[in-house]
Amino acid sequence: MPREQTIRILAEMVANVIVVEVAVDDQIAAGDTVCLLESMKMEIPVLVEFGGVVAALGVREGDIVQEGDVMVDIA
Repeated sequence: MPREQTIRILAEMVANVIVVEVAVDDQIAAGDTVCLLESMKMEIPVLVEFGGVVAALGVREGDIVQEGDVMVDIA
C-alpha cells in the first residue's frame, strides 16, 4: 500500500495573510492560488505547482507569517 505524501507550502518572506482561498478537503490543481500575502504594500499570490487535496491550513486571514512558516499542507 503506497504511503500518502504531504507537501508543505512554506512562506518565503515575512508577510501579512490577506486572503486564504482554500479550505481543508478542497481539491486544488496546479496553478491555483491558495492564499494572498501582502508585504511592503505589494500583494503576492501563493500558487501551487501541483494538484492535490488540502490536508491542513497553518494560517488564517490577518495572520503574519515569517519565512519558513507552514501555510498549507497538501496531500
